[in-house]
Amino acid sequence: MDYSKSYTALKKLFTSSETKKDFDTIELHDLEFESISCDILPGIEEYKCNTHNVTLKEEFSFYTEIGTIDKDIHIKDISVEENKSFKYQIIKPKGVDKAQKTVFLFHGFNEKDWTKYLPWAKAICDGTGSAVILFPIAFHMQRAPKNWSNKREMYRLSEQRKEKFPNIVNSTLSNVAISMRLHAMPQRFIWSGLQTYYDVIQLIDDIKKGNNKHIHKDFDLDIFAYSIGGFLAQILKLSNYKNYFENSKVCLFCSGATFNRLSPVSKFILDSEANVALYSYLVEHFDKMLERDNVLQHYIKEDHFEGKTFSAMLDYQKMRPFREKLLKKYEHQIYGITLTKDEVIPSFEVMNTLQGAYRDIKIRMDEMDFEYDYIHENPFPTNVANSQQVDECFEDVFNKVCAFLNE
Repeated sequence: MDYSKSYTALKKLFTSSETKKDFDTIELHDLEFESISCDILPGIEEYKCNTHNVTLKEEFSFYTEIGTIDKDIHIKDISVEENKSFKYQIIKPKGVDKAQKTVFLFHGFNEKDWTKYLPWAKAICDGTGSAVILFPIAFHMQRAPKNWSNKREMYRLSEQRKEKFPNIVNSTLSNVAISMRLHAMPQRFIWSGLQTYYDVIQLIDDIKKGNNKHIHKDFDLDIFAYSIGGFLAQILKLSNYKNYFENSKVCLFCSGATFNRLSPVSKFILDSEANVALYSYLVEHFDKMLERDNVLQHYIKEDHFEGKTFSAMLDYQKMRPFREKLLKKYEHQIYGITLTKDEVIPSFEVMNTLQGAYRDIKIRMDEMDFEYDYIHENPFPTNVANSQQVDECFEDVFNKVCAFLNE
């Protein structure tokens, strides 16, 4: 079945209320997840690091005066119930009891539903025989309150934001919620990333205990990541917690560059005010900011290897030898596919990061281009006249993905 028809059928399946969900060669299952790492999020006064058995007090106030207008958006992160308890999905080959091979699929920034990824997951499932775990990043997808996607309300907030910041670029109803939250507290980018990192580890731990009815406890684990999901994938792979990812392959699609080499100002991702605030915090003044935030400093600087790896992915110049040494260590297990017209994560910036400043890291990359109109946020549009062309390009991309994962 071609991509366009598969997209429509899978979208209908995903939103179905049926108990048993299957289509063509795959089954889709919903599973419950309860995050035990949400207690690192902003919004409480005292934090406990169980790894080091230390208690940390938050020294900055949970401020609301910068870049925010609405209390329903700038709520304390610790209070977002949808981010603590949610459902994730597994797509696996039809008729398989417990899958031996598994691929985590990580999505892009400011995503609100899984629709576009369902054919991607099916293609990986069909092409590798793996179960594909659709796992949401903190405060994205089903982990965000529904009112953050209320079109009428978000339009109202975007219009207010334009009045407050007359020079703002690309403020839209699609990105206003995340833009307001990151503008007010840029450190949310780190906390939500770390929470998701710990959630993935929690899920792997649980599967290894034999607690997942769809995946074998002695499973093989690979990752397919798109856009900002590749940021998470690289941190997981390079930090290699308990050697969980020692043999994992990581396929990066439209992804792989350090944070300060991205261009995320887009009506679908972030507005310009949020982007400036993020860049200022995470790149220009990060060390100074850490000095003022002893909780964040602990997780970034004080013997949390995942935090150190996270930091190394923020700025291309800083910690480059550390980052490139790790990338070189796993150079044969990482593969990147970029798109020529991608303006959010340009091909040459992915190459700069993955293959190193001196091009001495042997990570394979393929740059592709499509004859139809596409953008970073929508590489396989479903509303074009020549759908056959999209189908063929989709097949070309995922043939490469599956060939790499099957090596």
